[in-house]
Amino acid sequence: MKKQLKKFYYKIKNKTLKHPVITIYCNKKWFGNDYGGFFANPDLLTNKSIVYSFGIGEDISFDRSIIEDFKCNIFGFDPTPKSINWVKGQSLPHQFHFYEYGIDNVSGVTKFYLPKNSDFVSGSKINHINVESEYCIDVEMKSFIDIVNELGHKKVDVLKMDIEGSEYDIIQNILDSNICVDQILIEFHDRFVKNGRTKAINAIKLMQTKGYEIFAFSDTLNEVSFIKRNLI
Repeated sequence: MKKQLKKFYYKIKNKTLKHPVITIYCNKKWFGNDYGGFFANPDLLTNKSIVYSFGIGEDISFDRSIIEDFKCNIFGFDPTPKSINWVKGQSLPHQFHFYEYGIDNVSGVTKFYLPKNSDFVSGSKINHINVESEYCIDVEMKSFIDIVNELGHKKVDVLKMDIEGSEYDIIQNILDSNICVDQILIEFHDRFVKNGRTKAINAIKLMQTKGYEIFAFSDTLNEVSFIKRNLI
């Protein structure tokens, strides 16, 4: 699905603005194509970096771009059947590791809604305007801490999250895990969910209370990149 150009109003520090606010300045680079890309700070990445990529769909341009520049390991996650089949048909770099489950606050099997339009790929655990409430399947989900423990990682250098409206529920869980994550790149789906603008405002405030600042966002204003304040 094409990303929509829409202005969102985030109320930060008692000011209402027409876009997310850059609250810290540092180096940034766009990784991936116009559809599936995000800004990240390349100065903090090496061939030893660990990158988590939640929400693959049918686009791994972000992951390929990171691998091309740094030759580091990317761990991709998506429980959507269409995405799983697509990934299986790709010629993948050996640094890309794919897991057929998604991220949730608790591990287990959960209801997952598929898109109304069969040409689209992205499903969601959230019953939003672009999925069909009667067209759902059971998929495996795991909590962030269970994923990290299963993969044996003590730190995540970059966590990218494009999970179709579930991000608002998951952010708190990630931040409460006590796992060090240097950069968190989030696509906010305000346009999909009820009270999306308010949820985005609260998510940004929560990120800031946990030591993260916004250092970049995309032209569409949907993809917002956060970095740990103490790293700059």
